[in-house]
Amino acid sequence: MTDDLKAAGAQVFADDRAHVFHSWSAQGAISPLPIAGAEGSYFWDYDGNRYLDFSSQLVNTNIGHQHPKVVAAIQEQAGKLCTIAPSFANDVRGQAARMIAELAPGDLNYVFFTNGGAEAVENAVRLARLHTGRSKVLSTYRSYHGSTSTAISLTGDPRRWANDAVGQSTGGAVHFFGPHLYRSHFHATTEAEECERALQHLEETIQYEGPATIAAVIMETIVGTAGVLMPPPGYLAGVRALCDKYGILYIADEVMAGFARSGAWLAIDHWGVTPDLITFAKGSNSGYVPIGGVIISEKIRETFKDRVYPGGLTYSGHPLACASIVATINAMREEKTIEHAAWLGEEVFGPELRAMAERHPSVGEVRGVGAFWALDLVRSKETREMLVPYNAAGADAAPMNELAAAMKARGVWPFINFNRLHVVPPCNISEADARKGLAALDEALAVVDVYAS
Repeated sequence: MTDDLKAAGAQVFADDRAHVFHSWSAQGAISPLPIAGAEGSYFWDYDGNRYLDFSSQLVNTNIGHQHPKVVAAIQEQAGKLCTIAPSFANDVRGQAARMIAELAPGDLNYVFFTNGGAEAVENAVRLARLHTGRSKVLSTYRSYHGSTSTAISLTGDPRRWANDAVGQSTGGAVHFFGPHLYRSHFHATTEAEECERALQHLEETIQYEGPATIAAVIMETIVGTAGVLMPPPGYLAGVRALCDKYGILYIADEVMAGFARSGAWLAIDHWGVTPDLITFAKGSNSGYVPIGGVIISEKIRETFKDRVYPGGLTYSGHPLACASIVATINAMREEKTIEHAAWLGEEVFGPELRAMAERHPSVGEVRGVGAFWALDLVRSKETREMLVPYNAAGADAAPMNELAAAMKARGVWPFINFNRLHVVPPCNISEADARKGLAALDEALAVVDVYAS
């Protein structure tokens, strides 16, 4: 590594520490790694360390880093039209909206573009409240929906707490327990029992809150950051039926699970259910240019046919971002990314991770589909005690920090949340790189096996 590169890395770090305010961090406690570049399933630092990206950054680089077709589309669009106000029509905005609508189920034929997933949730909830004239929105405790005011209110994980404490979240959010058989709140022993009892709990929550006060139920189709939780067969259809019964809208949050991550265009495709609204972002263009959106059904669009929708963003449907969506969808089709992600889940990740669970006392459960997996790590397979406590930090989180360090030392960048290690590489990762990352994970688990009995 040349002295020039090292000096450049030192300058990147110095500028960051002097001027950048980081998200979800105590500013004085972090030491961000300067990144020099990335390509495909890898990124590297200024010291020449190369990492296999088993995190897809924030589970968003579904088509990998620097995909040449997407980069070229952004460059071409920049040479033609960099930006235009949302009140105009332009070719790539309309094309991106059409292509997304064509992927959605039922009559979800319209797209409202945002700058990311949290704003998609904000606007989906606003649409639901205006359409129904009701204020409450139900969401699960095990969830993450974003950090803007409404989205963080709906979020179930502990990142909500500090916002609640200082009044930064908004009212109208009601939380309930979604299905999670491994740690069942309903004393269930089978998926069928978990499904039935979780639906009963949701219906009771609706009844106690008052159906006429509830605008929507919002759910991550596959719960992402909070555990890669797969809904049991029949659950999402049951949620749809309850929403229909009580005149409530069903919002499917596909920000993390959509666009190949689950081995389908949208995760909802696995269960054949049609929501009223779908939020998307991340994988729609792998985050190359910030964008997200809401896919809207005919009945909700009709509400605003002659009534002004009171919301908007300066960069809604930004041409550079829309061009990157068009290129991403086309590339995924041409390269069969959806099929590849599904194959990886069935033939590589699923079998290999389940085999690891047999070998390692620290692996309590393996969950996932496609390129979307999690290991639930425990101190005891019998009691299912979490390897580290819920919302662990500092010394309590030491075992997971040791696991992360062991993976990085082996050239694999992990995604860790509380007691779980998520396996979420780019959806187009090669079989060889997938197996390389899994081999590193297999070795690294030895450092946490010592905590398990």
